[in-house]
Amino acid sequence: MKSPPFLLFGALLFWGWQSEFFFTGAILGVILESARFINARWDLDDADFNRIWTFCVVLNVALAGYGLTNNDGGAGALATTRFLRWLPLTTFAFIAAQTFNVRQTVPLTAVSLVLRWRRRKGDRAFTGRYLDISFPFFMACLFSAGIHSNAGGQTFFWGECALLTWALWSLRSRRFGRSAWFAAILLVLALGFLGEFSITQAQRAIQNFDSQWLMQFFPQRTDPLQSMTSMGRIGKMKLSAKIIIWLEPKKIGVAPLYLHEASYRDYSSRKQIWFAGHTQNDFDFVGAEADKTTWDLLPGKTNAASVNITCYLTGRSKEGFHEGVLPLPSGCSRLENLPAEVSVISLQKNRTGAVLATGSGLMIFDARFGPGESLDSPPDINSTNPFDLTVPPDETNALQNVIAEINLAHTDDAQKRERIEKFFRDKFAYSVWQGADKLGTATATPLTRFLLTSRSGHCEYFATATVLLLRQLGIPARYAAGYAVHETSGTGFIVRERDAHAWCLAWNARTKTWEDFDTTPPSWVAIESERTAFWEKFSDAKSWLGLQFEKFRYRQAHLQQYILWALVPVMVVLLYHIVFRRRKKTIGAEKEKPAEKIFWPGLDSEFYRLETKLAARGVPRQPSEPLADWLACALADPALADWRTPLQELLQLHYRLRFDPSGLTAAERAALAQQAKDYLSTLNRLEQSAARTT
Repeated sequence: MKSPPFLLFGALLFWGWQSEFFFTGAILGVILESARFINARWDLDDADFNRIWTFCVVLNVALAGYGLTNNDGGAGALATTRFLRWLPLTTFAFIAAQTFNVRQTVPLTAVSLVLRWRRRKGDRAFTGRYLDISFPFFMACLFSAGIHSNAGGQTFFWGECALLTWALWSLRSRRFGRSAWFAAILLVLALGFLGEFSITQAQRAIQNFDSQWLMQFFPQRTDPLQSMTSMGRIGKMKLSAKIIIWLEPKKIGVAPLYLHEASYRDYSSRKQIWFAGHTQNDFDFVGAEADKTTWDLLPGKTNAASVNITCYLTGRSKEGFHEGVLPLPSGCSRLENLPAEVSVISLQKNRTGAVLATGSGLMIFDARFGPGESLDSPPDINSTNPFDLTVPPDETNALQNVIAEINLAHTDDAQKRERIEKFFRDKFAYSVWQGADKLGTATATPLTRFLLTSRSGHCEYFATATVLLLRQLGIPARYAAGYAVHETSGTGFIVRERDAHAWCLAWNARTKTWEDFDTTPPSWVAIESERTAFWEKFSDAKSWLGLQFEKFRYRQAHLQQYILWALVPVMVVLLYHIVFRRRKKTIGAEKEKPAEKIFWPGLDSEFYRLETKLAARGVPRQPSEPLADWLACALADPALADWRTPLQELLQLHYRLRFDPSGLTAAERAALAQQAKDYLSTLNRLEQSAARTT
């Protein structure tokens, strides 16, 4: 079905306007519409169209791959689907081939790989089937024009309405009057406007929802402001074996023991929750250095050790970007090779050791670390509310009993830490299963029962107990959360979800620094390894494949240039076949071999001979011109005035022979043949008479 004049020109102009390619759209539109004034045509065969369509498909695949690997983190789906904005440009060769071809249609097999495959297998059912792609290309222009950010205006909606009305006008049914048609169109446009308005309002309403309420359904891996422990709960408390972090030390073997995510200072024994504290927990933005790939977290501190870290950001910011707390080595001072234009939108840090990143879903960077100053601020022991020394009153009695049992009188800070570590190592056991003996009662909290009765628990018990014991002894301490690094993989390390860990940060008054102090029995690693499932290797392979895909998705695999270079020879070969190896034919030239005969009902109609004879009188039928319209023009000759009605009736018999499944009766078929022959004889006599007169 052919589109009305200049519709594609208008569609390309609209696409160019909406996609910021206005001049490109105008040029493409002029090229297509120039076919109405240029008589030169190519004679392309089915194989030519197959190659041109393949070229367009490969071009779209190349642009899709480039767009996928060119995702700038926060750009979201728009960067991935940007190639859809270029559909009118990338498929223009195909519509131009149809427009400037002798037969202004394309073979059905060209746009279907399935039909091509069936044809190669010998199926000829679709051979000779052709279609006009003007309207599909028109719809592609409208679709691509809509691939842009919603600025809240109405220009796209009303422009699309105008073009659709223009297109549908040429297809309207003649059974209904213009008034009824326009009324129906206006109703459809009104419903469309109502739907568009409702969607816009719904979008605004969703954006105005409380983002924090919505984030309950998409929790971050670590909350830098609070840590809800599993103390006092029944059941297995550890996580899965899924790999979530990869580490590659710059110097083999020099890797951090812990990846710190956040520190907490205020403990609620009633809820078993650690909080960052009510002061000094706000985040401050960290700016990138001049190279836009380096982020200095502790200006002035230099560290020689460096490790490459690969991790995910699993949370979401209010604006919808990926967000999460970075797992960093203790004493981390500097992040390198973390490009701002690819991965990071913003980086923030607080005074309790958390670094909050907003950007792409995958982070790959180098972290410099070492002993000494850390991101945690010094203890606030001189303030009116010294969190780093505060002990909940309902835990005091249990802590005093433990201090008496350990006999910590007349010892310095180093000796206290040594005896506390030995106490937990010798008299406590690590356990991931929490029974009823871990539950709190009216007289004893879960931590009290852990210290005095069960003496078995997971890392959150040991870390909390250690922090409160040190505080009870006058040593500032904080609860740290993150991951333990212990499992090697090649020359690097991997961290699983079950490696999530909690430990204590103890203040060293002599060096004025925070130090990791972990009293969880070392046996916890072996206990976790015993629970290794036999399918863990398959899970590791899945995690690795997922990482490779995320690297590709977030431009961390550097594959764009390889994709483009790999597709270049494919494009060159296709162009060579299209331009140099196709068989050029001119209009009217004899074909090198007889065309394959296709038998359709009515192809033997005698009306075609009559059509040829009438066309020879100076009124040739144009490509795709309906027979009825052409016949009206051919019978405009005054000498044929008496033929108009009889030939219209004869045309109806021809149409029934061609398209009516019931066909013609034997008498009707004979009448069609005889009447056509009679008119042909009459035309021959008219021509002979005209020749004798001249």
